[in-house]
Amino acid sequence: MPPITLLEAIRQGISEEMERDSRVFVLGEDVGIYGGAFKLTEGFIEKFGAERVIDTPISESAIVGAACGAAMMGMRPVAEMQFIDFISCCFDVLTNYAAKSRYRQGVGIPIVVRGPCGGGVHGGPFHSQNVEAFFLNTPGLKMVEPSTPYDAKGLIKAAIRDDDPVLFFEHKLLYRNPKIKQEVPEEDYIVPIGKAAIRREGRDITVVTYGAMVYTAMEAAERLEEEGIEMEVIDLRTLQPFDREAVIESVKKTSKVIILHEATRTGGMAGEITAVINEEAFEYLDGPVMRVTAIDTPVPYAPPLEEFFLPQVADVLKAARALARY
Repeated sequence: MPPITLLEAIRQGISEEMERDSRVFVLGEDVGIYGGAFKLTEGFIEKFGAERVIDTPISESAIVGAACGAAMMGMRPVAEMQFIDFISCCFDVLTNYAAKSRYRQGVGIPIVVRGPCGGGVHGGPFHSQNVEAFFLNTPGLKMVEPSTPYDAKGLIKAAIRDDDPVLFFEHKLLYRNPKIKQEVPEEDYIVPIGKAAIRREGRDITVVTYGAMVYTAMEAAERLEEEGIEMEVIDLRTLQPFDREAVIESVKKTSKVIILHEATRTGGMAGEITAVINEEAFEYLDGPVMRVTAIDTPVPYAPPLEEFFLPQVADVLKAARALARY
């Protein structure tokens, strides 16, 4: 197959699962006739019909509530948020209903709630957020964020087949990025939920990251190599549950760690990962675990302010050089 974009990989994954399993359907605002806000479901309504590609009112709580009900009746819904920011509208049904259903009554709710996340496209404070920390404290939810087309396709298929709710975050900056196009297998495959990938081997510093920040880390690693610093880049792929074993093994090898994510700092993924490292690999550390994140403000709209807000390669380089000297 020719190389495809991350958006096309997700489209293929959902389409193949709809062909494989008649219980799979998609619902959301403008997913049918219009083909989705980012055209990810373009052509679906012609291929699968209006009963399996459902245009909904502008009500995220209704979308996810309907998805939960359908899932309890044996269906496997894939619900789209036009922008992941608006997942906050259905926070109650996700955290107090979908996430707790298996524990409370032994009934899994196999839904996927997916949508575009992240900044860098000048979308402002309501269309640029990274919301993973909202749900990090909710047992029963899985969270996934791929960085490559291969992973995106394999993970969306794994998410749809999962018997419990999965939140699937898609960084909009990666959707059509031609630099990250990949060939993906024609045959059926999945990428297991809960397993990280080592994107670059290194012996001096570990960077734990995910989503679009993987490419920020990779660029920083290339520049640090010229300075004689080898940086290992771990792409979590799954945020909940994250691959503790992969992180700890890398820390034992390098003894120095940077946690890099685009979401704001306080209460973010970096704090939880740092706590796990302190609990399970403290004696291997040769320096403090350092965080490189967005600052604690809403996402600015103005391009220069957004650039200042988001973690940059220079920020990773600064943290890595400080650790190397430690």
